Amino acid sequence: MRFLIPFIILLLLDIYVFQVVASAARDFGRLQKMLVYIVFWLTPVIAFLIMYSAGRGYFALWPKYISSMAMAFMFIVYFSKVFAAIPLIVDDVRRFFVLVAGKIFPSTNFDAGRSDFISKFALLLGGLPFGLLSYGVLRNPYRYKLRRQDIYLRNLPDELDGFKIVQISDIHSGSFFMKEPVKSSVAMINTCKPDIVFFTGDLVNNKADEIDDFIDVFDKIEAKYGVYSILGNHDYGDYHHWDSAEQKHENFRKMIDAHKRLGWKLLMNENEKISLGNATLGIIGVENYSMAMHFPKYGDLAKAYKGVEDADVKILLSHDPTHWDGQVIKDYKDIALTLSGHTHGFQFGVEIPGWIKWSPSQFVYKRWAGLYTQHDQYLYVNRGLGFLAYPGRVGILPEVTELVLKKML
Repeated sequence: MRFLIPFIILLLLDIYVFQVVASAARDFGRLQKMLVYIVFWLTPVIAFLIMYSAGRGYFALWPKYISSMAMAFMFIVYFSKVFAAIPLIVDDVRRFFVLVAGKIFPSTNFDAGRSDFISKFALLLGGLPFGLLSYGVLRNPYRYKLRRQDIYLRNLPDELDGFKIVQISDIHSGSFFMKEPVKSSVAMINTCKPDIVFFTGDLVNNKADEIDDFIDVFDKIEAKYGVYSILGNHDYGDYHHWDSAEQKHENFRKMIDAHKRLGWKLLMNENEKISLGNATLGIIGVENYSMAMHFPKYGDLAKAYKGVEDADVKILLSHDPTHWDGQVIKDYKDIALTLSGHTHGFQFGVEIPGWIKWSPSQFVYKRWAGLYTQHDQYLYVNRGLGFLAYPGRVGILPEVTELVLKKML
């Protein structure tokens, strides 16, 4: 019953959209028309099998690649059908009022039929997301993009002028179903020859053991002063059903151990200072802290900040960018740079430098991708290295960020 009602809703959508397919195929030959109908109605059959398997617990036994592609297939097809249904709904509302008008004014000739234009427009509107989302799955999950950004700071010590930072975020290793392509992201990081690497949370989707197969990939990251990391909202196991509190606690212990096995320094409401000649770089790492009610607030910035007050340059690692507006720029004005992730740029959008930067993410997050400034403070929001739920990206590619500290002249 848990999947029967959602399936019925999807089936009703299929029935509704089928009128467009039938209209488009009406001039086809008998065999061609039959093939079109079979392909169309295979969708709800496959959807039923996927939902039934998930409901019975069989889905977890499928190979990760198959289960990911199956979910992607369902999402893309039905998301596209929703778009195709929009002009049909609008046209049906029009037709309803036309029929009512025909009853009121019987002597007037009103055309209440479905126009060919509406049917063709519905196919086009449904085909557009189908093509884009399919391309995003087939081409872009591992198409890593290196983004470079200079950060100009006042009174930057000479020793830190040109200091190179590489940031990665939101690996979501539980979503990966191929290992080899992921290695290219590490090669990209190492090619930058960074002084330091920061990882800003969400190593996994739900369970610590999701990273096990990728330890020998990400432990190859090289940086002069090492790799520092924090936790994201997905790293606590809060979105998984555990049989006991002890199980969840053990999973969290494994998560902390995973960072050790990676050779990363995990900062949990802590800080660390690095000396470069006479200059000091203060690295502040907080646990997940969000201004949104539905995300956890494990972070304690006051605790993490204590002891780093005298650092020449302070860099904060905080997974959720809402933290910057909520606390950092209000109460910690000497934190020069905050590095976040979390949003993934919605894995969907349009970015043309100097022209347009748009994503549905902007309707949820004020700061959702790239560099933001307020007075002398900077926030950089990484678009994420991995993906979650939808196994692809459209317009917002997975990111490795190279940030270079420079003295403001």
